[in-house]
Amino acid sequence: KNGIRALSHVPQNMIMPAHKMLLAAFEDEDPLIRVAALEVLPEFAVRRSNELFDWLSVLLDDEDASVQKAASASLARAAPTFPSGVHSSLENELRHGNEQRRKTAWKGLEALTKTWPDVVADHVDSILLEPDVELRRRAAKMINAIVSRKTSAVWDLVSWALNDEDTQVRKTVAKSLPRLAKQDVRMGTMFAERAIADPDPDVRLSAIKTIEKLNRGHGRARDLILAGSRSTDVRVRRACVSLLPKLMDEAELRALVDDLLKTETDPGLVEKLMQYRFDAMLEGTEEQKNAALSPALAVPDIDKEVLLAQGKRIGMAPAPPSAALEPTSQPTPEQPAESPRQPARPTQDELMGYHDDDDDFPPEDDEPYF
Repeated sequence: KNGIRALSHVPQNMIMPAHKMLLAAFEDEDPLIRVAALEVLPEFAVRRSNELFDWLSVLLDDEDASVQKAASASLARAAPTFPSGVHSSLENELRHGNEQRRKTAWKGLEALTKTWPDVVADHVDSILLEPDVELRRRAAKMINAIVSRKTSAVWDLVSWALNDEDTQVRKTVAKSLPRLAKQDVRMGTMFAERAIADPDPDVRLSAIKTIEKLNRGHGRARDLILAGSRSTDVRVRRACVSLLPKLMDEAELRALVDDLLKTETDPGLVEKLMQYRFDAMLEGTEEQKNAALSPALAVPDIDKEVLLAQGKRIGMAPAPPSAALEPTSQPTPEQPAESPRQPARPTQDELMGYHDDDDDFPPEDDEPYF
């Protein structure tokens, strides 16, 4: 038995003999040997898978219960790696009458969503057509695991599940719509439009949550919110009314609120709508009107310094006390410094040696003649 379990660790040059030994173990009369062979099957199939999955499908119906259980567990472990090899076996086990085998097969399908979601979509596609409502409910849960795949196959599954006659199936798939809306806005809007008209309130509420994930300015999403604000379901009305301020300006919102108040009966919604209609500038107290005014722009620091230097006040603040002007003595202008005298330059006559004749006689000699 331990030797069979060790077959997956043999060297590469011994794969062929080990493969033959594993096939022989599937036919062994001892159930423990067959169980050991099934336990090693998923790991050994990675190296050589010839005939292994054929034996797996045979041993699923083995006469020994322990072998059946081991084969079911081996199928669930091999499904994420070999979806095509176990496709038919997994398809049968998902619908098996034995609850334990069916439960194990669904675990294998859940593991398959992480590796081969398109294969899961094929299985869910066929299960949604089953008359057994429990199978359809489990299939609807699988849709949530693969809804992020932007493929037409997944969109078809969502569409069919939303049309299912069972309320629980519709509820389950409707919960996946917000995730779908993040991946594809157009398809999310289309499915939300269908779900909001569903007779079940939980499905409609999931549709509202989907709309919250969408671009609310989009035309169809806006129309859905406006229609939902008049829904017969009070939960849908509450959700849609809370979105109205994000869609409209104040004037448009008040006009719509006046119309909604004519038919609204829920006290909580009436109170909320009255709050939307209230205009503080027209109906509020003096304090509310002042609070609604836009705050004045701040005075720049440089302007504050200039105003304070001029003795003026800033805003409503009191003016700073003005300091008494003290007479200041006028500075005496400085006398320009006297420029030094330049020595007299000799005249042209002096340079040439000429001089006046009167200079030859002293002044006192002229006095007798006058």
